[in-house]
Amino acid sequence: MDSPTSGMTETSTTRIVARSSMMDSFRSCGLYGLRIDKEELKRKISMPQYLRVAIREAIRARDLSYAGYGDVNGGGGVQPPEAPMVVFVNSKSGGRHGPELKHRLQELMSEEQVFDLSSVRPHEFVEYGLGCLEKLAALGDICAKATREKLRIVVAGGDGTVGWVLGCLAELNKQGREPIPPTGIIPLGTGNDLSRSFGWGGSFPFAWKSAVKRSLHRAMTGPICRLDSWHVLISMPAGEKDIEPPYSLRPAEDCALDPGLELEEQQPEKVTCYEGVFYNYFSIGMDAQVAYGFHHLRNEKPYLAKGPISNKLIYSGYSCTQGWFCTPCISDPNLRGLKNILKIYIKEGKGSDWKHIPIPSSVRAIVALNLHSYGSGRHPWGKPRPGYLEERGFVEAHSDDGLLEIFGLKHGWHASFVMVELITAKHIAQAAAIRLEVRGGEWKQSYMQMDGEPWKQPLNKQFSTFVEIKRAVDWRVRMIVFIKEDDRKNILDFPKASKVVSVSN
Repeated sequence: MDSPTSGMTETSTTRIVARSSMMDSFRSCGLYGLRIDKEELKRKISMPQYLRVAIREAIRARDLSYAGYGDVNGGGGVQPPEAPMVVFVNSKSGGRHGPELKHRLQELMSEEQVFDLSSVRPHEFVEYGLGCLEKLAALGDICAKATREKLRIVVAGGDGTVGWVLGCLAELNKQGREPIPPTGIIPLGTGNDLSRSFGWGGSFPFAWKSAVKRSLHRAMTGPICRLDSWHVLISMPAGEKDIEPPYSLRPAEDCALDPGLELEEQQPEKVTCYEGVFYNYFSIGMDAQVAYGFHHLRNEKPYLAKGPISNKLIYSGYSCTQGWFCTPCISDPNLRGLKNILKIYIKEGKGSDWKHIPIPSSVRAIVALNLHSYGSGRHPWGKPRPGYLEERGFVEAHSDDGLLEIFGLKHGWHASFVMVELITAKHIAQAAAIRLEVRGGEWKQSYMQMDGEPWKQPLNKQFSTFVEIKRAVDWRVRMIVFIKEDDRKNILDFPKASKVVSVSN
């Protein structure tokens, strides 16, 4: 599981446990500690007005010529802020607190540095906002150059929102536009597994107005680590119904699958391809179907989504209506095991050959997990005994082993026991690369999700749909880790810790 690796120094490394309890969530959001002066914080993170205006106008007009708003005479003696910051807010997350949170953030910094994702997409900021700073820097503006180099990002949203922003920032790698701004998180989603993995907590705190101020302070001062990502390529027969992909997926021009694994069946003349990146998990099957239905229910009836607790209650209730617990297999073939439509091939390590992996007949959801957090901070893979690992040919799961843990969930009851950690999930494989081959037959569609963002994938009776997952070397991003002073003293033995990340001081 290729998770955060040290990005600043190799000699000084601290290990922290990802928080999952409600009390730890409160503490991680900064309800304890020194008082933060509002005006001092604003002075340190707010950009000069001429830069804010230039960025705003460049994004609004989608034109880098608005960099002319800047001062090309070396910044005119304007000093850059100590820790310039930009915040992306998903106003639909966090129950009804999204708009209030946006207003609070604008009070703590400048209005132009807080972007509502409903009006400004992160790729627009990367292309025009950062592009504006880079153009001013190229023209000799020292203040713009320093602001671009020291810029930090905070994302207020759930795992899907965080993954969306990280995916857009990762494009800077491919374009050679460094440095990539490090990213912190204000958790507004239901599961918040990415947030938990980096110490930002698992829920939006009740005393959020004071917590937001301290979260910004931690984002300004927190250490930085690197997070590796996994590239997903979906190749499907052309002419199928258009899918409604999440923001983390986009149309792809290059549809080439790994030539090391020959395609056994006849292929269609034309294919449609999508590509994307995930940072925590990819899944197919019933868990994605429940997530898909829940997302649509929440969009249709937003008044139901009042916060993480109510979301989880609705989510649990909704799963009971989808055949997750009671399975009328005779009436609906979509509720049968994934073995009927799915083949899995894996590479067990770098440079190894592709290998077919059998799917247990009882499995109805399959998850490929990167970090040690799934389903609101749970660890479904568990900590198998050394004897069991040797017997299955597995290795002990670490956050820097370059492997995805692939496990299955049988049904709702099995998943429930896994989520409360009474049992572990059905272990299937560990893989450095994965290829899924899906063919419909009686199934008209399947459901997939990446980092909590689900979609409905149409299936073809004659031709297969392929999903190929590989480590994305060019998509590495930087994360800000939330560490309290007490945590710096709590150095854990990495192999003995269950949910950990690597942190550089």
